[in-house]
Amino acid sequence: MFNMEDTYMKKTYKIDVDCANCANKMEEAAKKTAGVKNAVVNFMTLKMNVEFEEGADCKEVMKEVLSNCKKVESDCEIFL
Repeated sequence: MFNMEDTYMKKTYKIDVDCANCANKMEEAAKKTAGVKNAVVNFMTLKMNVEFEEGADCKEVMKEVLSNCKKVESDCEIFL
């Protein structure tokens, strides 16, 4: 049986953010980015897990994610 979950790519990125509230803002901005199926930011580990939509160009999507995150938290960073 074919499992749809297997068609989505997931990647983890190291991030730099100052507070848990800022991390939440980054997570929300990432989730609203086209090409992102889901995103989870862990402030304690300073990591962002991103699940991409099927067929999405991960590098291009992550450039948009970073841009969107900078709009809500200007001093954040995602190490692409």
